[in-house]
Amino acid sequence: MASLSPLRYPGGKDKTYYYVKHLVNSNNISTYIEPFAGGAAVALRLLINHDVKKIIINDYDRGIYALWNTIINHPDQLIQLIQDTPIDMDQWYIQRDIQKQKDHVDELSLALSTLFLNRTNRSGIIKAGVIGGKEQSGTYKLDCRFNKATIIKRIKLIASYSNQIRVCNYDAKDFIEAEIKKTRNSLTFFDPPYYDKGPDLYTNFYSPEDHIELARTIKSKMRNRYWILTYDIASQIEELYRNQDYTKYYLNYSIATPTEGQEFMFFSNKTDMGDIQKYLKVV
Repeated sequence: MASLSPLRYPGGKDKTYYYVKHLVNSNNISTYIEPFAGGAAVALRLLINHDVKKIIINDYDRGIYALWNTIINHPDQLIQLIQDTPIDMDQWYIQRDIQKQKDHVDELSLALSTLFLNRTNRSGIIKAGVIGGKEQSGTYKLDCRFNKATIIKRIKLIASYSNQIRVCNYDAKDFIEAEIKKTRNSLTFFDPPYYDKGPDLYTNFYSPEDHIELARTIKSKMRNRYWILTYDIASQIEELYRNQDYTKYYLNYSIATPTEGQEFMFFSNKTDMGDIQKYLKVV
């Protein structure tokens, strides 16, 4: 199942698509929401396969937001930049410097920088090192995951659905109040930064207090809504959501060497888990 997203992400959330589709169909969902969009792989597949009528994707990281907002509102400008930009180490240093000033650069430049580093860094991690090393002495070089034709094709496809996509740039807790509470017949898939590995993987990772506050907000503001939430296996997370139905499932990670990991999936009280074993490999 080839990804529809122009971004690469180490988590295997795309593998949850068929189960999320099952929840969408069984609960008459028309709007699908991702407060931590990242690559938005599941959201895009649901929309492009006509499983939902609308998606709302949100990311607090300005670089990720800038890329999605540009794809939706200025795709031709981004495509031209991709075509004109060489994929080499000189450019990698330029794009890395742009990323370091993400709060001050223009949105189009930041969008390209985010895409460039995601496609040229190890495992798609913006803060990781470049594929092949700075000397480019590795087996794979920095351009091995940067097929311009494929990326441009994906951008054009996503942009063709722009009137059914809303892109936001809120902290997840504020996003619940500002956007989710205004929707009807919606399913929200929370995929926060990992509890244990977050600081290594994300430029905007969560502190333990952030995880606690998110749990409080979800449980108080999302009580009568459909939602699911995934997390890495951590006792602190299990305690935060101890009153919610949950399961553990396997998924494939692509950080360095591909491995099979485990995650929690929690459910709102309104969301019927259904026959989850039919769609996911449950622990």
